[in-house]
Amino acid sequence: MELGLKNKIALVAASSQGLGRAVADELAAEGASLIMCGRNAAALENAATEIAQRTGVEVLAVAADVSRPDDVSRLVDSGIARFGRIDILITNAGGPPTGTFETLTRDEWEGATRLTFFSAIELTRQVLPGMKARRWGRILNITSITVKQPVEGLLLSNSLRAGLTGFARTLAHEVATYGITVNNILPGYTRTERVEELATQMSAKQGITAEEFKAKWEQEIPMRRLGEPREFAALATFLVSERASYITGASFQVDGGWIKSLF
Repeated sequence: MELGLKNKIALVAASSQGLGRAVADELAAEGASLIMCGRNAAALENAATEIAQRTGVEVLAVAADVSRPDDVSRLVDSGIARFGRIDILITNAGGPPTGTFETLTRDEWEGATRLTFFSAIELTRQVLPGMKARRWGRILNITSITVKQPVEGLLLSNSLRAGLTGFARTLAHEVATYGITVNNILPGYTRTERVEELATQMSAKQGITAEEFKAKWEQEIPMRRLGEPREFAALATFLVSERASYITGASFQVDGGWIKSLF
């Protein structure tokens, strides 16, 4: 299927590793030029170089922390200076800390809000005017299965990603007449660095190994395995393509059947 992504310009946040990296890989394979960012400059540069060499697309790597508005402005300005526009925005950020209401501090709430919620809003604020002027754009937020089925011990993620979903659904209505779609994609338990980190943290609280904890996750998933980043990236790439022009305001889980609700 021709997705119409050749010569499109895509900004993929937090793309030096994990799901962001997988999405960047898939977009580049479809011919999109990339603006990549991450906090670890060395890892980011390595990822960008590998993608550019393998696919032949132009890749701009900008070391940035998306929880900082000044970094977001520098990231977007750098991308527009290089490519002239941004057609596609994939919002993404590292996951917030684990914890319960009584263990989480005010500083952790504020930091998680900047990272998980305001980063997506600020990225959208920066790229939306250009999309409206061109009357074409794709915004896709990488959130979590926690917005449909909360996960014990992930209070910050459960709370803030649900808020981002409400923002995205409302924005989708506001910008639909400009040819801009806004959707959310919800990763389940996927074989990434973040899931390894969660397994280590949560297994320690239960006095078991990380491998034993991941085995418990796998038993909860009807497919009885963790997802692979490329499986997630395949749907993300379709949702930001020309072919997905009539899909907006929706949230799609990629979870091997973990979520049990009908909607």
